[in-house]
Amino acid sequence: MTTSPPPQFVKYTFYQVDPAWRRLPVETRAQDKRELAGVIAAASPPMMVRTYSLMGMRADADIMVWSVSPDLEHVGALATNVAATQLGSYLRSTHSYLAMTRRSTYVNEHEHAGSEGRLRIRPMGRRYLFVYPFVKTHAWYQLSPEERQRMMAAHFDVGHRYPEVVIHTSYSYGLDDQEFVLGFETDHPERFLELIMELRSAEQRPYTERDVPIFTCLLGSTDEVLDSLGG
Repeated sequence: MTTSPPPQFVKYTFYQVDPAWRRLPVETRAQDKRELAGVIAAASPPMMVRTYSLMGMRADADIMVWSVSPDLEHVGALATNVAATQLGSYLRSTHSYLAMTRRSTYVNEHEHAGSEGRLRIRPMGRRYLFVYPFVKTHAWYQLSPEERQRMMAAHFDVGHRYPEVVIHTSYSYGLDDQEFVLGFETDHPERFLELIMELRSAEQRPYTERDVPIFTCLLGSTDEVLDSLGG
């Protein structure tokens, strides 16, 4: 008998740097970046941590830390350790999303490579990651399971036409303000744009209450992402 892997906690934390940090001496900023990079490196294992730059993408976030953890304690410890660094004292978390993995509510056979039944997050290393929170309307949950299944099957059919885009779905019911956090990895942002445009006309679209803000994130090593801050 096969034992399912335990679910994981998924955290997307977006930071904005205080411009005052950029006015510090070059040597000070270099040491600050080394200290923070060391903290992030020390979190793995047991956590999986990826870093992204948003410089030039949004006005309210400069970098993002995507972490996947077996428990909440390590999520909290990473946040505390980041805040305890010198650079951390100049960082403000402008957006933060907490979620968990679980098996799909609608179709067990709808899986992506390496998803292990959606219970495991397996980053694909694609250059771009698009992240946003997602909330359904109350009316959606009043539909019959069969009706929701029918509409979601059509929704998945659209997604299958864009194999260049890999989705990571995590669930926030009772954990955070949103119901889902969606992350889309791709090397082709134009294909993600086309996917989202096509989904706008899907039958289930009116049952979406909220799917903003949306973040365009560029993958990089921790050193590369911290260097992107301009320091």
